Amino acid sequence: MPLADAFVRSGKVRDLYRVGDDRLLLVASDRLSAFDVVLPTPIPDKGRVLTGLSRFWFRETSSIVQNHLLSTDPADVPLGTTGGDPGVYADLRGRMMLGRLAEVLPVECVVRGYLSGSGWQAYRERGEVCGIRLPAGLRESERLPDPVFTPAWKAPQGEHDENIPFERVVALVGEERATQIRAISLALYRHGEAVCERAGIILADTKYEFGVLPSGEVILIDEVMTPDSSRLWDAAGHEPGRAQASYDKQYVRDWLLGQDWDRSAPGPALPGDVVAGTRERYVEAFERITGASLARYLQEDVIAR
Repeated sequence: MPLADAFVRSGKVRDLYRVGDDRLLLVASDRLSAFDVVLPTPIPDKGRVLTGLSRFWFRETSSIVQNHLLSTDPADVPLGTTGGDPGVYADLRGRMMLGRLAEVLPVECVVRGYLSGSGWQAYRERGEVCGIRLPAGLRESERLPDPVFTPAWKAPQGEHDENIPFERVVALVGEERATQIRAISLALYRHGEAVCERAGIILADTKYEFGVLPSGEVILIDEVMTPDSSRLWDAAGHEPGRAQASYDKQYVRDWLLGQDWDRSAPGPALPGDVVAGTRERYVEAFERITGASLARYLQEDVIAR
């Protein structure tokens, strides 16, 4: 079928298709990865949550930086790609983004407003994160005095991303570009933090990805401030000094840590209650942040283009 003919590659979550010379079709699956392993059990509607939230954030942040998104309407995918197959359109609806093709910068632009995850681990060991010295005496999940840019090198597929200092970013993309994406990332985080705060959610940390158009313009790509790319906590229950109740895949990570698993593929199958609990958290994040019902979004496409 034509869609298969346009296939480029599969990431941990998204399948990518080339559409013409300057467009890319990104389709978010229900796959879930943890510890860099794609787990064998999908999470129902996860791909649609990721696409719907990303679409919301692309609109919210367009005044800060332009992005790759052109359309989320399957009807805008050329007939030569879909073959006009109704089944293809049904599969794409709610999951797809048609985006501008860009040269991807090899940096995961991570911004942390709170101390958690690998940032907390680095702080406990060295008192710093990615070369940034932090105040003494901070606790796990504590809010930082200011958000910090803690980038990672985008490792080839199958390898672990590597936290790197800003000087390494300069070596990878040049000083001007490194300074630019750091400033954009911090501005995006501050805006996202404020929007999430109004929804009673803490945006503890998140990552952004950028691409460069042939014109040289830097644009925001991939996904934005989703439960896959962020730590999202319940603000009402936030208490520094411990792990937090989250609306992201930390729930699955916590379950996996209790299993006899060496973190190699394919990973253990998830039980029904973990699948249901994960879906519930993703849906709640979507609905609280966007203010839209997921069911209505899937039926009526209520998130404005």
